[in-house]
Amino acid sequence: MLLAVDTSTQWIGLALYDGDRVLGEAGWMTRGHHTVELAPAVARLLEQVGVSAGQIECLGVALGPGSFTGLRIGLALVKGMALALHVPVVGVPTLDFLAAAQPLRELPMAAVLQAGRGRLALVWYRVDRGRWKAQSEPVIVTAEELAAQIENPTLVVGELSAAERQVFARVRRVALLASPAQCVRRPSFLAELAWRRWKEGQVDEVNSLAPIYLHVAEAIPS
Repeated sequence: MLLAVDTSTQWIGLALYDGDRVLGEAGWMTRGHHTVELAPAVARLLEQVGVSAGQIECLGVALGPGSFTGLRIGLALVKGMALALHVPVVGVPTLDFLAAAQPLRELPMAAVLQAGRGRLALVWYRVDRGRWKAQSEPVIVTAEELAAQIENPTLVVGELSAAERQVFARVRRVALLASPAQCVRRPSFLAELAWRRWKEGQVDEVNSLAPIYLHVAEAIPS
């Protein structure tokens, strides 16, 4: 049994996965209350699906980019559970599991999430061997800067405000904007990626696991 935890932004996600089924999944928009909401939500999810903490064999956690405070809270909970339960941890970049949920297309994809102060965290993806693969490191852009970079048909997916969606709507011939439902980060996809890496022996050292930090964007990759 694997528990996945995503606290990258104001959107929090939890999922329980056993390799064959998603046993439970929860997602909600918090208002900066990660500390008081997260642990009770984990306990509630376990109770709802009839799973005890002792049945958890691995923990998957979103590493960001995202909110510094949110990521720290999620990592602290996961690390504490890992040490208490003596189970491994797998960290997954947040935009990797957002990308994993998207239909495969022979187009570049810009995956984004909120980075605060009107900025977006951005990673570029392309399909490689039947999966979306990251083509860049995470960087910070505004919606206007990203829209200005897009010259050819490009998928745009992720956590966007109404105003940001309007920015991309103005270049809709080349910026193919995913629907709001497709833009929600599903923790079950985090769980699947973490499970695969766990089974392949790609686990992380608990004490040294840290969030992914952001830096400034310069240009679209060629």
